[in-house]
Amino acid sequence: MQKNPYQAYKQQSVMTMTQGEMLNKLFEETVKQLSFAEVYMKDKDYTKTNDALQRAQRILNHLKATLNFDYDISNNLASLYDFFVAKIVEANVKKKPEPIGEILPLIKDLQETFIQADKKARGQAPAPAAAP
Repeated sequence: MQKNPYQAYKQQSVMTMTQGEMLNKLFEETVKQLSFAEVYMKDKDYTKTNDALQRAQRILNHLKATLNFDYDISNNLASLYDFFVAKIVEANVKKKPEPIGEILPLIKDLQETFIQADKKARGQAPAPAAAP
């Protein structure tokens, strides 16, 4: 059976990503799902809200499960991921967007930190910080 060319391309691009690129994609998807959840919540579409929040939770749980605890920072990251998941659960249970609003900037900051660390690890100059 022949694969859809787009699906084959997507699979190939994922298979050739560096760890830093994969981490960035996972954070991008988490931000996207949390942003969708905020919109769905405002529209009172709680089925889609739940789906988006669960997707974000699964990504964060995956990130936690793949931590290498040989490094001290992994314990801090695990606690941070637990905090993010707890806020997502709170938002889902209470059907309130405020917990999402609390963690979205933190997740974006963490993503940017990983992007800069990946660039540094690969010997690239970090991009200048964006003006506020």
